Amino acid sequence: MKITAQLAFWASIVFAVICLGVALSGFSQLDSIEDEATRADGRGYALFWLFLGTVAVASALASRWVAKREDDDASER
Repeated sequence: MKITAQLAFWASIVFAVICLGVALSGFSQLDSIEDEATRADGRGYALFWLFLGTVAVASALASRWVAKREDDDASER
């Protein structure tokens, strides 16, 4: 299956928003956790989702770069 760079860009943006929203929610609820072990687990969970969001943003930027190069190559012909 062939995915266009434009579709990959938008899919990455949607995935990034979801991941960063989950991470933000996780970080905002850390203060209400009393048990230190559970708080550490929650922090790790939120950091994992932050990492996924960062990867999604990098993927979106790379897809946008590829789409721009394809547009530039098409206009030169």
